[in-house]
Amino acid sequence: MCRLFAMTSKELLSPMTAIRAIDVMKEGHDGSGVGLFLTDLGGQFQNFKDEPILSGIFSNEGIKTLDRFMIDLDFMVKYKLSIKPEKNPPLGTPKRDNYVIRVYEYPPDWKGLPEEEIQFRLMMIQLQLRQMGEKDESMLIFSFWPDVIMLKEVGDPLAVAEYLGLDRKELMARVILSQGRQNTNYAINIYACHPFFIQGISTMTNGENTAFVPIREFLSSRNFPGYVGYQSDSEVFTHILHYMRNYLGLGMEMYKHIITPLKDDELVCHPNGLWLKKLKQSCRPLIIDGPNCVIGCLPDKSMFMVQDSKKLRPGIVGGRPGIFAFSSEMCGLDAAIPERDINLDFQPMKYETILVRQERQEIEKWNQWDALTPQH
Repeated sequence: MCRLFAMTSKELLSPMTAIRAIDVMKEGHDGSGVGLFLTDLGGQFQNFKDEPILSGIFSNEGIKTLDRFMIDLDFMVKYKLSIKPEKNPPLGTPKRDNYVIRVYEYPPDWKGLPEEEIQFRLMMIQLQLRQMGEKDESMLIFSFWPDVIMLKEVGDPLAVAEYLGLDRKELMARVILSQGRQNTNYAINIYACHPFFIQGISTMTNGENTAFVPIREFLSSRNFPGYVGYQSDSEVFTHILHYMRNYLGLGMEMYKHIITPLKDDELVCHPNGLWLKKLKQSCRPLIIDGPNCVIGCLPDKSMFMVQDSKKLRPGIVGGRPGIFAFSSEMCGLDAAIPERDINLDFQPMKYETILVRQERQEIEKWNQWDALTPQH
């Protein structure tokens, strides 16, 4: 199994807070990799909330290719953070030339474009760069989006974090998703490392999605360029959420109804059963098969957790007003927020969705048996 840990806080946090919580749970992961998603950024990055940030790993030659490509598109660098480790990497971690985080100024001719068009273009640039670097791994691209930083690497999470110096103030953030990975289904590939990302949405999963192939085929058939990759069977969770929001226009409370719909005999008893049955039929290829626990972040900085309805993976949410954590295990939660009322900790079960909004005041709980809001 993998181990997941996420935090949302009014105050800025170091990525090391999440990494140490992952380390506390290290008996549950094999140290094969670490992934970080940071948003609601602090440090110098909070001065560039609306400009796109490129995150990735580059060889020295890859940096030159990046520069030529971005200059041709009329993107200019406004701020950058480059990590160039001088010491030898930890056991199992490849030697890299440059870990790069760059803020870019939009090209002048993008001014006045609709937001949807800007978001599409940013995604396409990320995909182009990733494709350009795939053959020789000169460029490994994780995100290109405003107010988002992503870091991924192979190796033990704590050892990698200390090696890269992730305790630096430039990487402080109010929302952090982190995973210690055990890559049970595929060869170790950095793109298989969670969290995954598409157009402001990020998710990570502990479990195994045995319905991966039909889901992948359905998403690929939508002819949306961003539904590609799939080095991990868990990446489809991110894309299902994107499809639900961006194409079906549904809110987060419907995510469970898409991936783990109620049984037909249960729908008969639901106040919105007829509508939900039609939704289930039309989205049948997106039904997952677990066990899975999914933690994610939405574009508005809300954080959520859902469980597979059949075979649960461990997951717990707790905290206090101003700071909440989502963890695979209680010990991770204890390490990060020891001063909390543990009686308010909550473990979602098969019908529930947990959400903490950007205001970070409370844990919201939705149940699939609840009546839907009028727009549905």
